[in-house]
Amino acid sequence: MNMVLPPLADPEIELAISYAPPTRRAGLRALWTLDAQLGATLRNASDPMVARLRLTWWYEALGRLDIAPAPRQPLLAALAADVLPQGVSGAALAGMTDGWEALLVPDPLGDDTLMAYAHGRGALFSLAAGLLGADPVATAVAKAGQGWALADLAAHVRDAQTAAQARARAEPLLAAAFERRWPVAMRPIGAVAVLARRDLGGKRAARGAPMRVLRMLRHRIIGR
Repeated sequence: MNMVLPPLADPEIELAISYAPPTRRAGLRALWTLDAQLGATLRNASDPMVARLRLTWWYEALGRLDIAPAPRQPLLAALAADVLPQGVSGAALAGMTDGWEALLVPDPLGDDTLMAYAHGRGALFSLAAGLLGADPVATAVAKAGQGWALADLAAHVRDAQTAAQARARAEPLLAAAFERRWPVAMRPIGAVAVLARRDLGGKRAARGAPMRVLRMLRHRIIGR
């Protein structure tokens, strides 16, 4: 069953997806939709145990994509149709739940917990790189994904200490990710990370604001 997912709520990620070849956009949208779904699972759960159970459901459902046809669930069907054929396994997708599960502990989060979250959620960038035909284990991709995940957490977590720790961890990762020019194939994901780095520098503006769009366009053109 081939499913067409609706556009994402985040216009900047939709813009970044538009930088990719047309044959890869549906797969990228499915990956970002999965990230949004996992995040919503935590936000909408009544307590940590409920969130853990729901994340376990997603973990098992994603893993089964490797051995069975996708069920009639739009996101799982889209992942099976547009992501798995590009060499990304269901098991690799399931690993994204580990990052979100790391947050199911009381604030403030310790460094080990923060990095477990960053590795798990940030793996989205490596999965996207593989889908785009780029090097999924490139150091820049891994650091960009981890730095982006931490920067996003810092922007949304309520605990001030956790936010400060996340920013402190994110800054060197994102700086290292952009020491060199990014290959053209990887720029649809790099464009998201450059905005995370911009936000850490205090240059905040509404999502989709002209200066943010221009920053993404600059990265698309020059890869920095």
